[in-house]
Amino acid sequence: MEKLELVQTEATKKQEKMTVSEKIEFLKRKREQVKQMGGSARVAVQQSKKKLTARQRIDLLFDKGTFREIDMLVKHRSYNFGMEKEEIPSDGVIVGHGKIFGRTVFAFSQDFTSRGGSLGEMHAAKICKIMDLAKKAGAPIVGLNDSGGARVEEGVDALHGYGNIFMRNSRASGIIPQISAIMGPCAGGAVYSPAMTDFVFMVKGNSHMFITSPYIIKTVTGEETTFEELGGAMANNAKSGNAHFACDSDEETIEAIRELLQYMPSNNIEEPPVVPMQDDPHRLCPELDTIIPNDARMPYDMKNVITSIVDQGVFYEVHEHFATNAIVGFARINNRSVGIIGNQPLVKAGCLDIDASDKISRFVRTCDCFNIPLVTFVDVPGYLPGVQQELNGIIRHGAKLLWSYAEANVPKLTVVVRKDYGGAYLAMCAKPLGADMVFAWPTAEIAVMGARGAVEVISSVKKEIASAEDPAVKKEEKIQEYENLFNVPYLAAQRGFVDDVIIPSETRMRLVDALDALRSKTEVLTPRKHGNIPL
Repeated sequence: MEKLELVQTEATKKQEKMTVSEKIEFLKRKREQVKQMGGSARVAVQQSKKKLTARQRIDLLFDKGTFREIDMLVKHRSYNFGMEKEEIPSDGVIVGHGKIFGRTVFAFSQDFTSRGGSLGEMHAAKICKIMDLAKKAGAPIVGLNDSGGARVEEGVDALHGYGNIFMRNSRASGIIPQISAIMGPCAGGAVYSPAMTDFVFMVKGNSHMFITSPYIIKTVTGEETTFEELGGAMANNAKSGNAHFACDSDEETIEAIRELLQYMPSNNIEEPPVVPMQDDPHRLCPELDTIIPNDARMPYDMKNVITSIVDQGVFYEVHEHFATNAIVGFARINNRSVGIIGNQPLVKAGCLDIDASDKISRFVRTCDCFNIPLVTFVDVPGYLPGVQQELNGIIRHGAKLLWSYAEANVPKLTVVVRKDYGGAYLAMCAKPLGADMVFAWPTAEIAVMGARGAVEVISSVKKEIASAEDPAVKKEEKIQEYENLFNVPYLAAQRGFVDDVIIPSETRMRLVDALDALRSKTEVLTPRKHGNIPL
């Protein structure tokens, strides 16, 4: 401590003898030193791995010339293990604010060239400060993560820093958009902050995210795996679902973040930005009149339905590689952001399972937080049957989906394209779950179950089939009878559960008009602290 005070005293004396211009030059040199980060050798190593530096990432993220750094001169204050001799430029993280497409955004970018971007007391304090500012300003926060984890020399101070960040992730959730990009290693306690944010991006080949490394797993359990298999971009995107996007490079990741922010408002009070798409709001979509196969068992690509309807066919898919039997993402209809949800008949016939339920639930709640209307395209034969699905909690996970739609109070529109059976009928935002308007195509089949299954469980029909001269022929007759009675949209329309049966090519214009009518929707809910969602 005495040594540090002596150094500070000498520096103060030196400053007192300087002229004003010399003091300004001293500051400029100091800034330039900090901007060198970990030095040319470490920067070269970073770039040899096809990774941008922390400062290059910041420059790409923000509109040119708008980023303003704060806390550039922050230093750690650890004395353990000779740390007082260690200079860590900006303490390994760059924080500040700037503009993205003209709107204010706050960000931090960890510098792997400066002691591996390790998180210590002051490193965490900088991140907490920028998160606090973002929340106060009502502006998004973007975290570019590239860190070796907690700075071991700082011990519990580093852990305390992580805890402070986690608390802010929780308190800012649903107030401002929080976006994380994993652009290098992210392990141990460091993974929890990204997991608490709204969207997580990863870079293929260069980013890894896991609780325990392959080395520790082998030591403790004997299991052998690789960094890529355990925590690579595709492992977290396709298998665990921890990440929402997998990009090919740092540059692609940052461009994707900029694009995502164009669909989001700055905070939960504002509306998403209106982006002119130059697409006729009332154009017809004639290709939709022939997109559904005559055979109800034949699949088709629901993404073709979505891209036909939305502005200019632009669909920003979220969680593309996870639970591919469900589709979620952002688009614009008449220049305004909407959240799109759909079943995918190409995968598992579009059935809902545990992962699909989690995927849709999370997305619905995110859109509801940020005033983004929901448009749901339905072709679902039910929940996926199976012993493992039951034992792994399909009831609980399926209930999340029901809960999320029921809880959301943004405008909710549903289009029943084809099958809409049983509990899944409710789960995909039917009238009882709060859909404001439900449209059905003439191909819609709204029933408790498919016709073939129904004739096998209705006792009177079973007896009639069994006593028939030709049971096989009788069974087919009964299946056709059931289809004519129930597997059509008209019974639901008679009950008012479907607001209108529409020609498929009219879908875009009907959604445009419905969204316009519901723009001022308000819904007053009974005050409560929060519900107890079945997590």
